[in-house]
Amino acid sequence: MPRRGLLRRGARLVRDAGRWRLAATGLLLLLALFLAGWDWNRPLDRMTREIPTADAERGLYDWRAATFAPRVGQDPRILMVVYDDQTLIATRKRSPLDRGLLARALRNIDAMGAQSIGIDILFDQPQDEDAELLATLHGMKTPVWLGYANLGDNQEQIIFEQQQYLDRFIVQARTDRVRPASIRLETDADNVARSWPMPTSGQPPLLTLAMQPSPSFADYGGAIRFRLPLKQPDGSEEPVIPSLQIDTLADPAMAPALASMVHGRHVLIGGDIVDIDQFETPLSGRQARSTMIGLEVHATMLAQLLDGARLPPVPEAWRWLAALLVVGAAGLTSLAELRWFTLVPALTVQAGAIAGLPLWLQARGWDTKGLPAVGWVLGWVLAFTAIGVAARAVTSQQRRFAQAALGKYLPRDIAAQILAEPEKLALHGEKRPIFTLFTDLEGFTKLSHAIAPEMVAQLLNRYLDMLSDVVLAHGGTIDKFVGDAVVAFWGAPIARPDDGQKAALAAYAMWQAGEAFRRDLPPGVPPIGRTRVGLHHGEAIVGNFGGEGRIQYTALGDSMNTASRLEAANKALETSVLASREAMLLSGLDWWRPMGRVRLRGRSTPVDLFEPAPDFPVEDGAALAEILAVFDSEDAAARGQALKRLKGMINHHPDDAAIANLLYRYEYIGEGGTYGLG
Repeated sequence: MPRRGLLRRGARLVRDAGRWRLAATGLLLLLALFLAGWDWNRPLDRMTREIPTADAERGLYDWRAATFAPRVGQDPRILMVVYDDQTLIATRKRSPLDRGLLARALRNIDAMGAQSIGIDILFDQPQDEDAELLATLHGMKTPVWLGYANLGDNQEQIIFEQQQYLDRFIVQARTDRVRPASIRLETDADNVARSWPMPTSGQPPLLTLAMQPSPSFADYGGAIRFRLPLKQPDGSEEPVIPSLQIDTLADPAMAPALASMVHGRHVLIGGDIVDIDQFETPLSGRQARSTMIGLEVHATMLAQLLDGARLPPVPEAWRWLAALLVVGAAGLTSLAELRWFTLVPALTVQAGAIAGLPLWLQARGWDTKGLPAVGWVLGWVLAFTAIGVAARAVTSQQRRFAQAALGKYLPRDIAAQILAEPEKLALHGEKRPIFTLFTDLEGFTKLSHAIAPEMVAQLLNRYLDMLSDVVLAHGGTIDKFVGDAVVAFWGAPIARPDDGQKAALAAYAMWQAGEAFRRDLPPGVPPIGRTRVGLHHGEAIVGNFGGEGRIQYTALGDSMNTASRLEAANKALETSVLASREAMLLSGLDWWRPMGRVRLRGRSTPVDLFEPAPDFPVEDGAALAEILAVFDSEDAAARGQALKRLKGMINHHPDDAAIANLLYRYEYIGEGGTYGLG
């Protein structure tokens, strides 16, 4: 009988596999069960480490959510009132947004009979129109909810001083009708908004729940139900949530005509500005716009609440039961040793069940965000392989050695790709835009003559290990070591969208590692100098160069030379990390302060320099940029005033040698408004 045949084959496998192979098979089956049953949306530990399949699971969930998203007509219960880029142009204000315009719009909306008003704007900086806005808020008859953010939960959006002003403003504005509400939104590790933010203890209610209280959603942290617009007969689509420019609602002449758009609706006010408060969603691939403004995410959640569409999660017991069935079916299928005409139907049925169940649940209105759809496939494959083979062959010693050797110079994913595609080791080069980084340890050559050779080798190896770890941790490729200097680059052999940010962060972290190295020198070793870093972005020839007996993966070209000279310029300019304008613009970071324009040694074209200064006051950074911009003009009087302002800044930062050096350079600036080095 088939059942007896399976039992006999199972018993023979247990008997003949051997202790170690049986243990390995058992571990593989446990891993298969884990992959098939673990909620991918839940971190593995307190460090929020994700399971390896999380990215794939997110992609499949987004496809399911977009495929089965309900198509609806325009929602008559909600209205978005937005500051858009045209508003900013008309008001000549970008940040903070024009509060006088907001005050006028609020008065008109209040008169039109809105049901509630939610303001997705942080009042975290003073503005001349604050008194007018506060007076308007005190006179509101409609419930108004002011956007609130906490420094502890939103460190990337608000600083301590802004938090203080926001708290004061909320206190001044608060009445029985005007109260704060949290505008916090949560994104997953890939920066896609999929879930409702969980309530935070001690914080105001979520804006959505404040505008429309709902006990059933008070503790809801499940999926956001996104909707797609209904297609019109002519093929066009109306936005699901209607919106109006705030300018129109602030205009008394337009207010009567728009009253029907406001009366009885929940009104959400915020920004619809390019590159600000934009979120990717599961619908990003299905809409003309790849992102959704935060205001519309709040509006979508509010519509979900109004519809009572609390999506039920798949119970954990069901999930683990499904995992057992998947792993068991794979093991039995492998153990049965079916012929092809029996195996194909069995595989077809199992594949249909594994692929179809998540779709069926999504279509029926379940929250499948944590469902391990990819995990089922991987668990099935792993269990099928473990039972069928009884043990997997391990990687050969040569491959492990190659992986370890490449891993000393390349990030692991790049090393793995080169091992999978050996043709990448062919002797050739290609022109690519890369971020190039050079470092140098000041005074190490002199130090090497003052201590024993053994100590020199020990210190140098420890130092290079520290800097190499920084490069690899930030996804860079180590080009070479030249004495105590490290040369690295980002953008090859594999380019990533965040290469610029990682290269800039690595440059600053390498200087920090150098400072830590200086502080931790062994007793008896003389003091050592700073680690200097130069970062540039430009084209270079990247590839394997050498001969058949020995090759080196490296980069050649003017970009490398510029980065090297930027590193050397630190000494003359009394800085530690310098980046070119090209590298600064592509980094995506806002911690840079300008360090003037210089002509690097051996270069004819001037270079604008920037230094990472995360602790430098934002206001002083903006003022410094304004001062340096004056030197591009031919107005001698303006230049003189700029020098006075720069001297005044030095009085506020007396210990900042780089700013003092900057003043010196602009006092003795050369032809064309450029200071020449060398």
